[in-house]
Amino acid sequence: MKITGLDLADPAPPLDRLLLAGLKKNPQGNAVVSLGQKKTWQQMDEESDALAAGYVRLGLKPGDRIASLMPNRIALLTHYLASFKAGLCVTPLNYRYTYREIDHALQVSGASALVFHVERAADLAASTLAPQLPLGMIPFGDSEDPGAFTLESLIQGRPPECPFPSVGSSSPAAIFFTSGSTGPAKGVTHSQESLRWMLASAAAAFSLGPDDTFLPGSSMSHVGSFLWALSSLAVGGKVAVARTFDSHELLPLLREFRPTVLAMIPAALVALVRDHDLQPGDFSSLRVCRSGSDKVSTELLNEFAAVAGFPIDEGYGMTEVGLATLNPPTGVIKRGSIGPATPGFSIEVRNDEGELVGPGTVGRIWIKTGSLMSGYWNDHAATQQVVRDGWIDSGDLAHADEDGYLWFFGRKKQVIVHDGSNISPMEVESALDEHPAVALAGVVGIHDEVHGENVRAYVTLRDDQPRPSTGDLINFCRERVGYKAPEEIVFLDEMPLNPTGKIDRVGLKKMAEDHLHPHGIE
Repeated sequence: MKITGLDLADPAPPLDRLLLAGLKKNPQGNAVVSLGQKKTWQQMDEESDALAAGYVRLGLKPGDRIASLMPNRIALLTHYLASFKAGLCVTPLNYRYTYREIDHALQVSGASALVFHVERAADLAASTLAPQLPLGMIPFGDSEDPGAFTLESLIQGRPPECPFPSVGSSSPAAIFFTSGSTGPAKGVTHSQESLRWMLASAAAAFSLGPDDTFLPGSSMSHVGSFLWALSSLAVGGKVAVARTFDSHELLPLLREFRPTVLAMIPAALVALVRDHDLQPGDFSSLRVCRSGSDKVSTELLNEFAAVAGFPIDEGYGMTEVGLATLNPPTGVIKRGSIGPATPGFSIEVRNDEGELVGPGTVGRIWIKTGSLMSGYWNDHAATQQVVRDGWIDSGDLAHADEDGYLWFFGRKKQVIVHDGSNISPMEVESALDEHPAVALAGVVGIHDEVHGENVRAYVTLRDDQPRPSTGDLINFCRERVGYKAPEEIVFLDEMPLNPTGKIDRVGLKKMAEDHLHPHGIE
């Protein structure tokens, strides 16, 4: 089945002029806010100009990769804007990276410099490559020496003395690293052009405008919140920066700045919805709450709707393309669906032979869009494996209904084949999540000589509920998903999460294999 989003006439403004809409409308109005800081459009423009000039004076040239190891701060957005003005390629690193993962990303990208928060100094000291970067490391967050060389000092430095050089539309603008769920993290490269189309599509999907305030409730070093923040700025909308993703940060942001759009990953949204300090009006300013990047459980859908009075808007995206689907905020939101194709996207659901399948039939998601990555950095072979004739094979499974809404089934490599039937781990997890005592659930398949694979569930429990037995949970699940229910339940004190905050099913699979082969026998 083929699903085509609305036409997208134009990309977002050139990346070095992303602030233009806000500057024209109200240069003295707030563009970016946090609980500790506010910046007007003019301040963001002047400070990103000064930082870009500082980068050039350091010796950075158009096309150079500049890595960042930063938590959410207004300065991180200033860094992105400055890099675009100087024609640099931003290379955000996951803030949870270990020193080994930092080295991998620096090696793959060939970064010339690194912007980092000082609280990560010890890990960078353990890194092999970070101390050897050609143009060094730029610290942020060290206020003890006001005269020191820091990101703050560059932001407050001299304005540019001459115009910045222009860069071509095919020049690299950003490298994002995948979560590494299928091997070492690859560097997803977006050109100036593909990133502009990505921003325009996201803005159109959310119907963003200058009256919106977007609160991205996850790391702006990942493509999701990076995209939400910059697409908002591109249309003149305000961004509320969450420095952390717990209720102590998010609730005051919701109350003070009254955002119109919120986007969070499910695990963090569950914690927010269940927080004892949540008040009935805390979500009242929102017109849409998007959740994705991992499964949204039935329990979360129910709890959020009960508190907020409107449904969660689910969507689907990839680092390689951006936001591919979203339930339309001004249209029909189908609960449990990841929605139709967003503007500028064409999606096909195909079988393993590459043929289109009909409504209701599970197949692989193939995507065509102007925001398709230019490729994996310095890895042509890996690019060719997934990109063919302008289409990208997502490796994810879904089926479409007659209305063109997609229903996510899971990653093909994670689907459990039990007695010849395909079982989606997400469906079983959602059933377990409905149990009042379950905090988080992760489901994997384990090899079985008779059935092919059996279903094993790993769960963490809530402290405020009576502890169920494994039999209780298995029977509870059977009442909801029948034969797909797990044969085994393993209780964990803490659920493993990958660097992007999703349930680490790869780690759970390894845990299951270790249980089967305690001595490493294959």
